[in-house]
This record gives sequence, structure tokens and C-alpha cells, in this order.
Amino acid sequence: MSRKIRYGMIGGGRGAFIGAVHRIAANIDGQIELVAGAFSSDAEKSKASGADFFLDPARVYASYAELVAKEAALPADQRIDFVSIVTPNHVHFPAAKAALEGGFHVLSDKPATFDLAEAKELAAIVKKTGLLYGLTHNYTGYPLIKEARELVHSGKLGKIRKVVVEYPQGWLATRIEASGQKQAAWRTDPKRSGAAGCIGDIGTHAENLAEYVTGLQISELAADITAFVKGRKLDDDGNVLLRFKGGAKGVLHASQISVGEENNLSLRVYGELGGLEWHQREPNTMLVKWPDQPMQVYRTANGYLGAAAKAAGRTPPAHPEGYLEAFANIYKNFATAIRARQAGQKLAKDDPANDYPKISDGVRGMAFIEAVVKSSKANSAWTKLDA
Repeated sequence: MSRKIRYGMIGGGRGAFIGAVHRIAANIDGQIELVAGAFSSDAEKSKASGADFFLDPARVYASYAELVAKEAALPADQRIDFVSIVTPNHVHFPAAKAALEGGFHVLSDKPATFDLAEAKELAAIVKKTGLLYGLTHNYTGYPLIKEARELVHSGKLGKIRKVVVEYPQGWLATRIEASGQKQAAWRTDPKRSGAAGCIGDIGTHAENLAEYVTGLQISELAADITAFVKGRKLDDDGNVLLRFKGGAKGVLHASQISVGEENNLSLRVYGELGGLEWHQREPNTMLVKWPDQPMQVYRTANGYLGAAAKAAGRTPPAHPEGYLEAFANIYKNFATAIRARQAGQKLAKDDPANDYPKISDGVRGMAFIEAVVKSSKANSAWTKLDA
């Protein structure tokens, strides 16, 4: 197929944050182009946003339902190939359902849905339609996260014993949602965010990263979540003990009231033979530790890295690659999967292009949220994940 993959965006118009990140990520490799969108539930704002992106006004829609219906009616050589969903959580499921049933692949921001029941229903729709569904747990796109995964899966660290994953932020240390701050307003609103605040917003990233790198699934957890800011309806801090299938134990900490912290995501994995440590503040460096030799420093874009890490990199060593490039790797792989599908090909399971979060990851994320909330309400009782 000698053309770019075409997509339409649902949400992400004027005043949005994550929509711009998605558009930059989609554009980095020159493989994908934005040609349509329903950028806001406000028709005029959607129209104005489309003009900002220099789109054909005829392909800027007032709702996701209109987008799906009118794009499906276009000739195959003109219509979009997939939709990108970048709305608040409560719109994820209905928009994804409409797109899939309208014949379009879906790449959605996380978490997958508003609650676990919707996630399971969406998984059934994905299976029924046979279409592709991806989820932008973008931190899995970092080259050294892929190298960490390979180190674990190769057995070099031995059987995994302990996983420590942290994601502290400080931006919600005060009740800024009361001032009209848009991003804070919907994330702290149970009608739009769901049953969890901090845990749903960034805790799911930590959960996904731990499972992605280790290949282990969380079987049960004991959680303590808190809304520290007076008047806030959803949690802004969470501490979770984890038990993984196979016997490994873990600690997950997510917070949005850790004053002075930025997006300080970090991961430590310890096996019987060695350990690793990675921090998003310095994503191009990973520390690998051994009991009987000096600590090793792995760096992005070097020849000693494995195939997955190499495929995820774009620049020579010491030229920083970060958040946007990791995000772009999700889009690049998803676009490659669409190209393969359109060519009647099936990607091998270990093909680097097949490495993007899928609906199964979305279901696990929602099961994690549900279990955390349930456990915390039961005085941190151990609670199994229903996934």
C-alpha cells in the first residue's frame, strides 16, 4: 500500500492536552495522517479545531457517531483507516464501540473504558469484529523498557522475586479543579473519570509497565487509596501491595499530591540472578545489577541492545529520545499492523510491529482499578483481579 495510513480523531480539540501529544506521536514517522475528526462535543469547537489542523471542513464532525457514519459512507480509497480516541474516560467505550461496529480499527487513550464491565464488553466486540484495537500505554514504547523486557524474558535475571514500580506527581497537591482547570476537573470527577482518580490516571500506567516488563500478571493486591485534598471525590494517592502469578511480590505507589514531583515514573525488577532499574527522568539509561560483578549501564541506540530496543530507537547514541518518541512507537507499530492486515498478512507474534498494548491489557487495567478500589474500601483486604 503506497500511501499513508489515514485516521480520524475523537476528542483532542482546543483546550485539550493529550490530543496534541497523540497528533505529534502519529506524525513523527511520516506514516500516518490526520484527515478527519470529531474534536469536541461542542460542534463549533470541533469545527474550529479542525480549522486549526487545516482539515477539509466537510470531514470535521459534530460527534463521533457522525464521524463513523459519514466516513464509512466514503469510498474505500478516501475513508479513514482507524480512529484515535483521546476523550475523558467515560467516552472511551461508546466511541470505540461505534468505531469498531462501523468497520474501523481503534487506538484509544487509557484506561480502556469507564469500568470493568465495559472493558469486557469491548473485548467481545473486538473479537467479534476481528478489527485491531490498541491502547496507548506509551511507556512500553521506550527502547530500554523493551530491553528490560528482553532481559527478563531471556532468563538472565533468573526467576523474578520482587517488582517495585512508582509513579509520583505533584500537580494535584491543591484543589485546582475548583479553579476550572480542565484537566484536573474531569480527572477528579467520578462521572467522567470512573471509580478511581490517581489510580485510574497513572496507577494503570504503573500496573501495565510492571506486567509488560516482567511478563507476570498480578493475581491479587492489597490497596490503600486516599483523597488527601479536602473536597476531592476521587483518590489522589495510592499504595498497593502486589502478588504476581508465579510467586513474585511487588509494591506499586502512585500519587498526584507528592509535592515537587513531576512524572517520576520508575521501575525496579529483582530476580534470583540480577536486577534492573529504570527511571523516566533519564529514559535513555538503564542500570543492570549483578551480585558478583560491577553494575552495568545500558544506553539507548547502542549495538549491544536487542532487536526490539533497536527497532524502537530513531537517533544515534546520546541524542535524547523520550516521551513523544515512545508514544510514537505505539502509533508506528499500530500503523504497521494495519498495513499488514490490509495486505492480507499476519504479523508474527514476536514481530516488533506486533508490540503494542491490546484490549487484553485494557481489561487487565480496568480489573486492576476495580480491585484497588474494592480492597481499599475493605480496609486493604487482599483482593483478586477479575480479569
